[in-house]
Amino acid sequence: MMISSERPHWSEIRPAVAAAGDENSAMVGNSTSSGGGRCRKLRNGRKFERGRRSRARGWLAAVAVLAIVLTGCTGSPVLNRPSTPIESPTESVPSPESTADLVAMKKAAGIADCPRSDPDVAAAPSGLPDVVLPCLGGGRNVRLAGLRGKPMMINIWAQWCGPCREEAPYLAEVATADKSELMIIGIDHADPRPDLAIEFAQLSTWTYPQLADPDVVLRAELQITGPPQTFFIRPDGTIAYRHAGPFSSAKEIRDLAQKYLGVTP
Repeated sequence: MMISSERPHWSEIRPAVAAAGDENSAMVGNSTSSGGGRCRKLRNGRKFERGRRSRARGWLAAVAVLAIVLTGCTGSPVLNRPSTPIESPTESVPSPESTADLVAMKKAAGIADCPRSDPDVAAAPSGLPDVVLPCLGGGRNVRLAGLRGKPMMINIWAQWCGPCREEAPYLAEVATADKSELMIIGIDHADPRPDLAIEFAQLSTWTYPQLADPDVVLRAELQITGPPQTFFIRPDGTIAYRHAGPFSSAKEIRDLAQKYLGVTP
């Protein structure tokens, strides 16, 4: 799924069907404009039969686009390596002023500092990938393969993702009431607007650490077809379970943590 550099504000996301027809859609670019040009030429004298075939092709393309949009956010639980790399979102390098603003926003939101990670420990087989991600809003970088010692729940999300909004209260509830050793970490994925991401986290009352994946490196490393997705990680760094799609309740999160990690947050 290609990610546009002009994502809408998380509170203004339109229904998927409307987004499919938008000529600025991140999924299909300007695919509808050529169909419109053909229709105008038909009105200038092309034969009806050719127009009918053109419209049929247009309907087939629209159906295909709609199918992509409807499945693009939650993704599939099947772990298949992508055949081609995703296009990274384009974003200008933050200025010192904008970086300072993000630091201030993060502090105001009460988001915790990112955890320390071991730079030398070997990556665990069937574990988190050996990649380094920045801390959302500023702070220390984190080597995912170096996160060890505690059971973890890592939630992949984005401020532009509708289902991420649906599960946000359940994540906040579990994190607030967590009395176990479970470490909860969020990763803002494929999101060129860190300011809106911090705003989203603040309004969701997420105060646990947040990383960022602006270059979409986790798409290939963890086969992320779209957020939200959540990984339950053992203390040795291996992945115990992957949950594709949004959670439906806080109880679902607690049950999965107990089943796969032996802790009840």
